[in-house]
Amino acid sequence: MSPLAAITAILAALLIGAMSPGPSFVMVARNSIGLSRRDGLATALGMGVGGVFFSGIALVGLYSLLASVTWLYVGLKVAGGVYLVYIASKIWRGASAQLTVDNGSSADPANVRKSFVMGLSTQLSNPKTAIYYGSIFAALLPQHPPLWCYLALPPMVFAIEAGWYTIVALCFSSRRPREYYLKVKVWVDRVAAGAIAALGLRLIFTAHKVGL
Repeated sequence: MSPLAAITAILAALLIGAMSPGPSFVMVARNSIGLSRRDGLATALGMGVGGVFFSGIALVGLYSLLASVTWLYVGLKVAGGVYLVYIASKIWRGASAQLTVDNGSSADPANVRKSFVMGLSTQLSNPKTAIYYGSIFAALLPQHPPLWCYLALPPMVFAIEAGWYTIVALCFSSRRPREYYLKVKVWVDRVAAGAIAALGLRLIFTAHKVGL
């Protein structure tokens, strides 16, 4: 397989992975519909930066380290699961709080920064994403790729991750979804919190299963 074909296959696989429902999707949708469009876009940007990080560690071969050092992989799974449960608890506790929704033009920069950090940390908290990236790169990237592959892949990965979640943010921050959200905020937040908590608990309780 040529380097160009390999990169095309890698990007297609990453797009499919990004489109699969998970904590990242829930977080972007929730921030977009419940906070502001800018918050949703900031969360999407955090997801993109997280994807660049994972592509970087895959390129330098840290996938092999995770695959061979069992305690490190288990520790990352537990830590990631605990973080997701923590995020879920915050969403659950805030489910009944009154919410003033803006159209994104007056979004608080501090809140936007928090949304970016939340997106980045949610992306980085799942070691399975690191394994997914690493396995794809290991399977599809040539053993000795040319230099341009190292330079081109990170920005392309960013475009895939941030681009998909930007679409999610724009869709969920439109008027009708947000009006509906305000009517059923408590239940939407609690469903989102439950989904994120379930994913976190799954990471924790399957940490001993080290098969990649």
